[in-house]
Amino acid sequence: MRIASIDAVCFSPTGTTKRVLEAIVAGLGGGTVTLVDLTVAGGDRKVSESDGQSLALFGLPVYAGRIPQAALARLEHCQGQATPAVLVVVYGNRAYEDALLELSDVVGRQGFVPVAAGAFIGEHSFSKGETPIAVGRPDAGDRAKATAFGAAIRRKLDGLDCLAEAGTLSVPGNRPYRERHPLPAMAPVSRGDVCVRCGLCATVCPVGAITVERQADTREALCLHCCACVKICPTGARVVENPQLLEIARRLATNCAARKEPETYL
Repeated sequence: MRIASIDAVCFSPTGTTKRVLEAIVAGLGGGTVTLVDLTVAGGDRKVSESDGQSLALFGLPVYAGRIPQAALARLEHCQGQATPAVLVVVYGNRAYEDALLELSDVVGRQGFVPVAAGAFIGEHSFSKGETPIAVGRPDAGDRAKATAFGAAIRRKLDGLDCLAEAGTLSVPGNRPYRERHPLPAMAPVSRGDVCVRCGLCATVCPVGAITVERQADTREALCLHCCACVKICPTGARVVENPQLLEIARRLATNCAARKEPETYL
């Protein structure tokens, strides 16, 4: 199979998932690459019309063992026509549980044919100085493995005369999926003494939960707890103070310190 174009579809509030996809694309080599960014509400959600030479590369984060609902809602606008697809989930060094299977089921229902999949590690949204969780990941080693994964996908596709030869891709996970247990409404807050009202936090919020007037305020009921606003704030004004979120971060930093490595399926 000849692949002439790649649609890289991602939901990546803090940029970690996007960096993994970039490394995979580097390994795939050649072809026209189009980024379909699902992160911020609005914008183009279409993938290329299927011409028998296109590949869709999906990259989404894992929240508590599942694909976040906001990402799934935007993914519904991506439709394939027996288009080969690569599935990638990125998690914060705890576990990806049913997320890869969930993503496979969703894109399969929407006309894509999974041919490869991978679970990679990214710095956890709750990671900070006192609670480090997978700091700096994907690091150089992760990116090298992602690039090698891309090259392996290219070799697999080059060896196929038609998509039917790829067979059925098997990925780990369980049905029914892990039950969602949403956290109570809570969100990072702004320290008014150092907030300069630059608005960067509002621009990166994937659900439009932040408004900037006298300072940056968040509608807690909408917050995904992705902490993109915390990581982008240039003055350190955005902070997590909620005791429950802080306790979760402490547990993760303690229990998920051992390095996990990417897992791939071809």
